[in-house]
Amino acid sequence: MSIRNQLPGTVTTVTPGEAMATVKVRLSGGQTLTAAVTRDAVEDLNLGEGSPVRALVKSTEVSLATAPVEGLSIRNQLPGTVTGITTGEAMASVRIGVQGAELTAAITKDAVTDLGISAGIPVVALIKSTEVSLETA
Repeated sequence: MSIRNQLPGTVTTVTPGEAMATVKVRLSGGQTLTAAVTRDAVEDLNLGEGSPVRALVKSTEVSLATAPVEGLSIRNQLPGTVTGITTGEAMASVRIGVQGAELTAAITKDAVTDLGISAGIPVVALIKSTEVSLETA
């Protein structure tokens, strides 16, 4: 699978809506992640409280901030520390150690420069709930 960000966890809550549901997952590091998935997916995967899952997030769907962000609709804000950066001509791959896991964010080289991102600095990984996919563990 080409999705680098694979975070193990356990479903804590499923809130069904008409077509979509929100699923809260407690990650192995203790953080809570919210996924917005279809009701069909909840039923097909038989998701319920206590279900072991793996949250999958493409690295292109992870944004970075240098501090927690308020007044934002993005539900998932995972604090961490930059563990490494691989920079190309236009894009960069930033590895972030979060409690109990590692994430990768694909961001522009300009963003790395403008935000002063370097190994060892604290960042917050921002992930929209609609960009989190779930698979049963």
